Amino acid sequence: MNKGLMNTLEENHKKIADKILNNERINEDEALLLYKEFDLAVLGMLANHIREKFNQNYTYFNRNIHIEPTNICIHNCLFCSYSRKINQEGAWEYSLEEIRNTAKSYKASGITEVHIVGGVHPNRTANYYAELIQTVKNELPDVHIKAFTAAEIEHMAKKEGVDVRTALMKLKAAGLDSIPGGGAEIFDEELRKKICPDKTDTEKWLNVHRQAHKLGIPSNCTILYGHIESYEHRVDHLSRLRKLQDETNGFNAFIPLKYRSGNNEMSYAGEVSTTEDLRNYAVSRIFLDNIPHIKAYWPMIGKDISVISLSYGVDDLDGTIQDTTKIYTMAGSEEQNPEMTIDEISSLIKDAGRIAVERNSIYEALNIFN
Repeated sequence: MNKGLMNTLEENHKKIADKILNNERINEDEALLLYKEFDLAVLGMLANHIREKFNQNYTYFNRNIHIEPTNICIHNCLFCSYSRKINQEGAWEYSLEEIRNTAKSYKASGITEVHIVGGVHPNRTANYYAELIQTVKNELPDVHIKAFTAAEIEHMAKKEGVDVRTALMKLKAAGLDSIPGGGAEIFDEELRKKICPDKTDTEKWLNVHRQAHKLGIPSNCTILYGHIESYEHRVDHLSRLRKLQDETNGFNAFIPLKYRSGNNEMSYAGEVSTTEDLRNYAVSRIFLDNIPHIKAYWPMIGKDISVISLSYGVDDLDGTIQDTTKIYTMAGSEEQNPEMTIDEISSLIKDAGRIAVERNSIYEALNIFN
């Protein structure tokens, strides 16, 4: 830690910084002070201390693609630029045969993960999605399948007439390896009613992940930030995730997702600055002292900011993606054709002074690029 910066901190700020440097857990009030009062350079140094405690100088990525079976969705989230209703212009709904052909086309590509998410379709059950997983596994038997947000899983279980645990067991038997962190948005109940009033509620989201962890299905977790939430809302969200991780230890990574204002009903909120992005990464890394990885999802934040984020607590840049996702491009993200080669992503990491590590989906190192 830079001694000059430490010497400039006010006494109460110095106490918080000392706790962080001593690897002591900070509380919600202290997290609020980090957001509201700490200099960004100090936050970066503190976050980097925690980042290197967990992951040394390594920065991770994987070889992955996305399959988005449909953007037809029952929900009406104000921030969403992606979803459509049945027969609405711009809607899609791929058949199992089309999904099979997509999976088949990547047989020789070297990918290690298929990420499957989409809209919460009104008519599709857990049985259907188990068949979808089996379809992909039949073509790519050695690939890790990370699939379905908690909102999708909660609805497909309800549609099937079973509880969430039963639905997850069915998906796991079909080949589900882990679940992503989408659909968390913001946990505060009152704010959630304003921005996604009919979506899976906070307790149900947390319960899907709790049940998954109990079944040995690891997951990621997210926050949607930079819209109409406050710092208090963010800290509450992080605190609920930290409590669940204390209980289950099932989260691999936390992914802050920046609200993008294009083509949705919350465009009036605008977008927060890059400085705010970095502040949010740093506080997240410091507060979530029990989640090993913080990911900057580069198709959402852009390559340049993702590289800078590696100095603010981030240790993972997601993957190669190969231009297979539309969720953020439809909202006006920085990367309209998200794709990077292994050489490109490893060079970005090395140019930032970090060691690039190709990983599998549970963060086992496959290749280290010195």
